[in-house]
Amino acid sequence: MNDSSWGAPAGSGRGGPDQGPAPAGPAYDRQQAAQTRPMPIVPDVPAGGFQDGHDRGAAHQSGPLFRDEPPHEHPQEPMSSPTPPPPPAPPAPRQKKSAGRDLGAAIGVGVGLGAVIITSLFIWKPAFIGVIAVAVVVGLWELTSRLQERKEIKAPLVPLAVGGAAMVVAGYVRGAEGAWVAMALTALAVLVWRMTEPPEGYLKDVTAGVFAAFYVPFLATFVALLLTADDGPQRVLTFLILTVVSDTGAYAIGWRFGKHKLAPRISPGKTREGLVGAVTFAMAAGALCMQFMIDDGAWWQGLILGLAVAASATLGDLGESMIKRDLGIKDMGTLLPGHGGIMDRLDSLLPTAPVVWLLMALFVGTG
Repeated sequence: MNDSSWGAPAGSGRGGPDQGPAPAGPAYDRQQAAQTRPMPIVPDVPAGGFQDGHDRGAAHQSGPLFRDEPPHEHPQEPMSSPTPPPPPAPPAPRQKKSAGRDLGAAIGVGVGLGAVIITSLFIWKPAFIGVIAVAVVVGLWELTSRLQERKEIKAPLVPLAVGGAAMVVAGYVRGAEGAWVAMALTALAVLVWRMTEPPEGYLKDVTAGVFAAFYVPFLATFVALLLTADDGPQRVLTFLILTVVSDTGAYAIGWRFGKHKLAPRISPGKTREGLVGAVTFAMAAGALCMQFMIDDGAWWQGLILGLAVAASATLGDLGESMIKRDLGIKDMGTLLPGHGGIMDRLDSLLPTAPVVWLLMALFVGTG
């Protein structure tokens, strides 16, 4: 920068126009120089000017260009204060495990059924056979009704009900041979009865009918076979106690300690811990029942019997769960509050009956 650009114009000096040109030196005297404000340093600006708002802001970040220049108002984007994170949600209260059923109703119905069974069992044996026959007929009605509703399978109920009841009575009166003959005649009656309707669906209907005849009344006939022995009521009571204790042990231990699923695709509620509980409870009950209730029975036989009952009851429960899953239903019926239907109570009893009859026959005979 040339000094002459900041010099005083001609004739403006202190000595007047007749004093000649101003002497070389500063444009102002010392007094004026003392009052002169120094020029601030202007930052270099690129040739292209300010490229963006960031450069312009950087040039003025130390204040205004001149001291007496009012500060420039530079529009700035409002600084968004960070949104505080939401307070952590309070922990959800721990929910208690639920049995999924009305336990009060279930216990009441169970006690009522137990009273009917025990009364008929020890007062008059034929009355208990009548209880079995009624349970078989109702179970067949539930099963055939669900098959027709969910799968449009029309298994003939009339020959199944008549043949099922006859099968139970024949087993009690004529033994195993009578049960087999009644089973064969019932299957034949199903085949003939279905011929009165159009042939469409004949094969699936009679197949379901024969399956129902074997699954419900034929397996129930082994309970009648147990009753034919001299200590028949004690044998039937042992069979019922072990099955109920097995189910109760599985439920109690599985509900409290169950973590590892036993068969999640079939029955998600069953656990391996529950199976251990079923085996433990059934073996203990079996040892006591065989020792104190069965003539010529021994405690070690009860251990084997309890183990077999726990296995068969669990398989029976899983088997009916497979049927219900295939049908897309939760319960076979609603006849028993808190339990579902009759078939929901017979699921573990039916496959257990032949197992108990066979082991009793091996341990203490059929007399």
